[in-house]
Amino acid sequence: YFQKMKQKLNLDTWNRKEHFLFFKQMEEPFFGITTTIDCSNAYDKAKELNISFFTYYLHKTLVAANAIENFRYRIIDDEIYIFDTIDASATILREDKTFGFSLIEYSNNINDFAEITKTEIARIQTTTRLFTRDFQENLIHFSALPWLNFTSFSHARSFTFPDSCPKISFGKMMIENGKKTMSMSVHVHHGLMDGYHVSQFVNYFQELMNS
Repeated sequence: YFQKMKQKLNLDTWNRKEHFLFFKQMEEPFFGITTTIDCSNAYDKAKELNISFFTYYLHKTLVAANAIENFRYRIIDDEIYIFDTIDASATILREDKTFGFSLIEYSNNINDFAEITKTEIARIQTTTRLFTRDFQENLIHFSALPWLNFTSFSHARSFTFPDSCPKISFGKMMIENGKKTMSMSVHVHHGLMDGYHVSQFVNYFQELMNS
C-alpha cells in the first residue's frame, strides 16, 4: 500500500483558520447529521450492472467524497493536509458475526472498484482480527446496518486519539409505494468543514444515486 499523495494546506491564508483552531481544541470536535436517501434508481442500476448494491453505494460515496475538497482534508500533527485520493475503510461482517476493518482503494471505474471490493471482502473473511492491515489517514470510515432503519446515529470514539476521518453509515433499505430509501448518517470533524460542506456532499451523493 503505497504512500498516498498529499499537500499541506496553508493555514495562514485559509478563511477557516479561526474555525479550525476553535474546533480542534474540543474534546469532541465531530458533528453529524442523519438524512434519508432515495435509492430507487441506484438499486436498479446496481442490479443492471450485476454489482452488489453495497458496492454500488460505497462507490458513489467515494466519488462524492473525492469531489468535495473538504472531505479530502485530514489533520496530521496539527497541520491540515489535502489528499489527492480518499479510500474507504468499511466494516466487513464475517460468518461468526464479528467484523474486520477493510481497506478498499478507490477507483473511478465502477467495475474495477467492484473487483477491488470483492477481493478485499474475501480477504477479510479469511482473517479473525479487527485490524488486518496498515491504514493511513486518507480514509472514510464506512459502515452499513442493513438490518435496521435508523433516524439518528452516534459513534464510539476515543477523544484522546487524533482522528479526522469522516464517518458515513447507511441503514436498512426501506420500500414504500415502490420507492426505495435508506438512512444515511455523516459525521465529520468540524475543524475541517461545516454544515455547508456536508450538505454539498450529501446533495452530490444523491445526484449520483439518481443518475
